[in-house]
Amino acid sequence: MSVLVICAVAAERYAVVRNLGPATPIEVAGLSGVTVDTAAGSVQVFDGGPGPVAAALSTAALLAVDAEYDLVVSAGIAGGFHGRAEIGDIVLADQVIAADQGVMTDEGFSTLRDLGLPGESGYAVGNLEHRARLASGPYRLLAGDVLTLCCMTGTDARADELAARYPRAVAEAMEGYGVIEATRRSYERTGHDIPFAEIRAVSNIIGRRDRSTWNIPLAFGALADAMSTLLNEPLP
Repeated sequence: MSVLVICAVAAERYAVVRNLGPATPIEVAGLSGVTVDTAAGSVQVFDGGPGPVAAALSTAALLAVDAEYDLVVSAGIAGGFHGRAEIGDIVLADQVIAADQGVMTDEGFSTLRDLGLPGESGYAVGNLEHRARLASGPYRLLAGDVLTLCCMTGTDARADELAARYPRAVAEAMEGYGVIEATRRSYERTGHDIPFAEIRAVSNIIGRRDRSTWNIPLAFGALADAMSTLLNEPLP
């Protein structure tokens, strides 16, 4: 079994592997990462860059080298929606949504499909096995929509608008949609359908940007616990 984990930055990569065991540096397709041998098999973790474009390009480059992974994970920290998530929670996406891919008008937001353009604005994720395993970890586990945004939310008005538009959204981040889009394109090219998961630890509540209310160390600790919980025995 082999698992590919895509993070945005090295700090997230360090958190992912913290509890997994000794990590060996590797470089694949010009990307820096590490590999760790776990009970679930070989786990390769790369920091592919922030944002959906960097995440998609990095994932596509890695899958062009090896498309035979048994699981691809988009992992890192995220902002949680007020009243739906708390700092330190672990969020497992059951739908990944490109929440700012479309057009905003006076009448509201329109997706690509609304505009008659090709492409999907979201993907449902089947994750019952991953959810059951993650549920045993030392944190609160949430499942729901995780939004992918190029521009993170920094105002209360924007947070309220997104919460109203996506009533099942529990968190927002910047990479998940890019990673899953790359896995879908790899499947179209190779015929190998790779399971996908997006796992996020909540570091802050979205709204008016105030770094003094964030707790990144707590989120990194929860992320480390979640990844070791997921990978502490062979995957189904």
